[in-house]
Amino acid sequence: MSTPRTRHKARRLAVQALYQWQLAGENIGEIEQQFLEDNGDTNFDRDYFHQLLHGIPAKLDEIDAALTPHMTRAIESVDPVERAILRLACWELLARPDIPYRVVINEAIELAKTFGATDGHKFVNGVLDKAAGKLRAIEVSATRKL
Repeated sequence: MSTPRTRHKARRLAVQALYQWQLAGENIGEIEQQFLEDNGDTNFDRDYFHQLLHGIPAKLDEIDAALTPHMTRAIESVDPVERAILRLACWELLARPDIPYRVVINEAIELAKTFGATDGHKFVNGVLDKAAGKLRAIEVSATRKL
């Protein structure tokens, strides 16, 4: 069953799996299987975990192109943990309009606080706030007027 808590856990695991994928270049299906075996007793949204793991590599060029204008350095030079978080959040902004952009950004900030460098969450917040303004222009502008 999908709840905010089980989806949050799916994101946490997905960041770790994406980190592994970025560094090792292993097959995403094999990484997914490993994570499912290692976390079989953990209550998380397995379907959402699957969507993230397969959706992000499938749209990687589009995701990176959406993030690049909002960064002062190349995506490949970003810390691998923060890069995985940015890509996950950007995928959600692009592919899951049912998830409010504020939820996407808040989840990414929490993941960056948990896994990223000391001030990595500030970088993630800045990039995603700008990206969300472009990717979800209607939703962001309506919220800002309130």
